[in-house]
Amino acid sequence: MSGIMTTWWVWIAAALGLAILEVLAPGFVFLGFAIGAAIVGLMLLGPAQLLSVPVLILIFAALSLIAWLVLRRVFALPGSKPKTFDHDIND
Repeated sequence: MSGIMTTWWVWIAAALGLAILEVLAPGFVFLGFAIGAAIVGLMLLGPAQLLSVPVLILIFAALSLIAWLVLRRVFALPGSKPKTFDHDIND
């Protein structure tokens, strides 16, 4: 299992699958994971191939969180705050 997790094309294929899933269920959730997986896959082409699987998963999680936060900030609607109601419809 650790051999396949350190193969670059597996991470790129996972990124592609997550990007396709984002098209089917939009909301910038899967896109953050896709960006994280793609960056880890590209990192494995270089000297990062010497890293262990837990370190790769930690890097993937951190990059996915950062990508999700950036996507949320960039693509958020201006003034998008939760809608609150201060009256009851039965009144």
